[in-house]
Amino acid sequence: MASETKIVNLAEEAKLAREGVKAPSYALLTISKSLLAGGVAGGLSRTAVAPLERMKILLQVQNPHNIKYNGTIQGLKYIWRTEGFRGLFKGNGTNCARIVPNSAVKFFSYEQASKAILQLYRQRTGNEDAQLTPVLRLGAGACAGIIAMSATYPMDMVRGRITVQTEKSPFHYRGMFHALSTILKEEGPRALYKGWLPSVIGVVPYVGLNFAVYESLKDWLVTSNPFGLVQDSELSVVTRLACGAAAGTVGQTVAYPLDVIRRRMQMVGWNHASSVVAGDGRAKAPLEYTGMVDAFRKTVRYEGFGALYKGLVPNSVKVVPSIAIAFVTYEVVKDVLGVEIRISD
Repeated sequence: MASETKIVNLAEEAKLAREGVKAPSYALLTISKSLLAGGVAGGLSRTAVAPLERMKILLQVQNPHNIKYNGTIQGLKYIWRTEGFRGLFKGNGTNCARIVPNSAVKFFSYEQASKAILQLYRQRTGNEDAQLTPVLRLGAGACAGIIAMSATYPMDMVRGRITVQTEKSPFHYRGMFHALSTILKEEGPRALYKGWLPSVIGVVPYVGLNFAVYESLKDWLVTSNPFGLVQDSELSVVTRLACGAAAGTVGQTVAYPLDVIRRRMQMVGWNHASSVVAGDGRAKAPLEYTGMVDAFRKTVRYEGFGALYKGLVPNSVKVVPSIAIAFVTYEVVKDVLGVEIRISD
């Protein structure tokens, strides 16, 4: 039914193009469908792995002179024992508030960027049947990721600080809006974008490769059908889940050191974070980074190269189901909404 709907949609678009007529209501429905599907995908996937996400961030920024979390399992047990069930999901509300618009904008921007890049590519090559190459998909994915990340970065910065709060922290943000107002008052508006540069750089391998690998794998399976997984030109949910898992693994491995640096830069300037962020190797005072390169240099100098991969284990465990669920949910929800729109007309 979903494939029939896509054929109907394409036929209507071709008819409108021939007649030179635009349909604002149809465009609005299409845009709304993409935004809603992306939002649902992002919120559901992040909530499913929230305990692992918090564990990752705590391992990334904890003071090496005051180790509380020695690993994923021990860390989760420690959180359960000291903070209870709710502690496992600390920061998830802010994360969902951020990730829903982030995912919505990201998925929608990717579709629009892909269409624009494909149109230019066909004009340059003179081949109206040309399709996006993996490199062009990488560009579309990177553009979408940068737009979405920049639009919601202050919420991510706040989420990072709320996540590392514990019951024994000397100061507590009461929520997202309290954290935003406190940071603006005490540190200024620029503080809301601490760690933005490594985030932008990390978007290229992380988001770009996620989209490129996923789309390329999906197209390859549909075209060649090497294992008999394609039926009626459609991949099953399980197959799309595997494609999403592979895409997520590649993206997170390449970009992970930049994520560690981003989180550490977000903690700089926080007066109440001395018991959390990394010390300088001689004292327990928090580091003051002058920039991304300085953060890389001091992290490697005082804690070794392995510090750039702190929290990689819980991140590896959570990124596969997280990305896979996000991609599959997006496509399923979009197909469902497409069917509903066609039936209601």
